[in-house]
Amino acid sequence: MAYVAVKGGRVAIENAAKFLEHERIKGRSAPLGVDQIKDQLPLLVDRIMGEGSLYAPDLAALAVKQASGDLLEASFILRAYRTTQTRLGYSVPAAAGEMRIIRRISAAFKDIPGGQVLGPTPDYTLRLMDFGLADDSRTKRREFLHSVFKDICDSEDLPETFPKIVEMLRTENLLEDRTERHVGAVKANDLTRGSITFPASRDVALQSMARGETGGLLLLAYSNMRGYGNVHPTVGELRVGFLPVKVRHPYTGDEHTIGEVKATEAEIISHAMTPEGTPKFTLGYGLCFGHNEIKAISMAVLDRAIQTEEPEAPSEDQEFVLSHVDGIESMGFCNHFKLPHYVTFQSSLDRTRKTQEVWDESEAVVD
Repeated sequence: MAYVAVKGGRVAIENAAKFLEHERIKGRSAPLGVDQIKDQLPLLVDRIMGEGSLYAPDLAALAVKQASGDLLEASFILRAYRTTQTRLGYSVPAAAGEMRIIRRISAAFKDIPGGQVLGPTPDYTLRLMDFGLADDSRTKRREFLHSVFKDICDSEDLPETFPKIVEMLRTENLLEDRTERHVGAVKANDLTRGSITFPASRDVALQSMARGETGGLLLLAYSNMRGYGNVHPTVGELRVGFLPVKVRHPYTGDEHTIGEVKATEAEIISHAMTPEGTPKFTLGYGLCFGHNEIKAISMAVLDRAIQTEEPEAPSEDQEFVLSHVDGIESMGFCNHFKLPHYVTFQSSLDRTRKTQEVWDESEAVVD
């Protein structure tokens, strides 16, 4: 593509940035603190961390403030910062069974080992405007927290771990094992160390979707659910909680836990026929940073969809899905059209004028 560099516009560009900052601070309200964004908008911060591909709540909250609330811009800022950081090493693969649960449900089974844990969710409430939030105060917050935790001593502690629900299907030989056919290697690949190539291994596909844009994943997964595909999912298990981060000691090789990250895991079950013609269930998997159930479920649906041997819909085409779900890449390509295209458009303009001249001459000859 041919572009023309804009010359002599340095002052105008600097002023444009100043005007944008003016838009953010021109109101009379108190300055919005990064800690306020992190504490009071946790789902927004979680989404930015997932799409920015960096688990850093404070930095994600700062990016939200810097971007004036633009989710794609904030994710872009966070991921750009990520590329400047030194890679120290890799953590030990996390076992989802070790997750410290705050929410765990199943739509497939009513009675599950360990019980349904509803946790924090708006799923069971009406989406009615809460005008009381307009008069938020510390006093009201203290009263609410007191009402929530006053009987906490009488409640039962959650178990340390919960069994995986899909294992019940696996023990009955009702779940197809596709591991050998799609993972390909014992050691996981690192998408951030090289460009994606197709066909992509399942671990690369999951990495790509884990940092994909929530709306883009939902759009493609929804199209599949509605019939432009063959996946009608049932949520086998949905978990939200904290996964331990473990690393190996550089000298002893022993595992050490250095912290934990909040994550959402979804396993969806869909009916299918195996290549041998045996009716079984197949599994779709999704896991992402933070509390983002829509993204995890959509990711699991697409994971199952792109395993289709003969794709018949866009959501089943691996290359189509993985090439379009990254919101930062999509935003960048969309934004580049705002750059000067003077040369290319002048070329199109000249061609169109010349074509019209030839067309008018040919029409005159016919008449």
